[in-house]
Amino acid sequence: MPYDSTVSTGGTDILGAVLRRIAGLTRSVRRRWDAATLPAFASAGRGFEMQLPRSIVNPAAIRLGSDVKLGPGSVLKANTRFPGGWMRHPQGEHVSQTFEPSITIGDRVTATGSLQVVAFDEIVIEDDVMFAANVFVSDGAHGTTTGETPYKFQGITGIAPVRIGRGSWIGQNAVIMPGVSIGELAVIGANSVVTKDVPARSVAVGAPARVVRRWDLTSQRWHAVERDS
Repeated sequence: MPYDSTVSTGGTDILGAVLRRIAGLTRSVRRRWDAATLPAFASAGRGFEMQLPRSIVNPAAIRLGSDVKLGPGSVLKANTRFPGGWMRHPQGEHVSQTFEPSITIGDRVTATGSLQVVAFDEIVIEDDVMFAANVFVSDGAHGTTTGETPYKFQGITGIAPVRIGRGSWIGQNAVIMPGVSIGELAVIGANSVVTKDVPARSVAVGAPARVVRRWDLTSQRWHAVERDS
C-alpha cells in the first residue's frame, strides 16, 4: 500500500492538538492549586501568583498589589521574632527578639524565581519592579558583636527600612542591604551588593555597588559617571 502523507500528517496534527490540550489543562490545574493553597494576606490584589515551591511567613503582615508574579523558590518572610527553631541554641544561649514587620509589594511586580524578601521592620517594593533570579532583600542582618559566639545566636542588628522604587530592574544574584533606598527606574547590575542609596534613573554595579551611569532628562541619553564622583 503506498504511503499516504495526508493521513499521516492529519494524525500528527490530531496528536499535537491533544497534547497541547493536556498541557493547557495541566497548567490550569496547577494555577488553581497554587492559588487555593495560598494563605490569607493582609491584602492581595487580583492576579497574584507565587509558584511552588515557596515559603511564606506571617502573611498577615504582607500586602500585595495586583498582578504580582513571583517565580518558583521565592520567599516572603515578615519575621515577628528571632530566633526561629533552626537558630535556637539548645541551652538557650541566644539573643531573643520580637519585631513588628511589614512587607508591601506594589502592582505588577515580577520575579523570575528564588526572590527572598526578609523583613524585621519595613520593606516596600513599588509598582512594576522587575527582579531577575536569586535576589535577596532584607532590612536586617545577623549580629557580629563578638567574634567569640556563633553569629546565628547573636540576634538581628542594623535594622533599617528598605525601599525599591517604581519600575526598577534588580539583576540576578543581587543583594539589597538594610537601610537602602533605590530610586525609581534604577538598574542594579547582576551580582551587586547594594549597601547605600541608589539615585533614580541610574545604573549601579559591583560589590559594594556604585553608580556608573545616569539618565539625563535633557539629552535623553545615558551618561557615564566618573569613578571619583
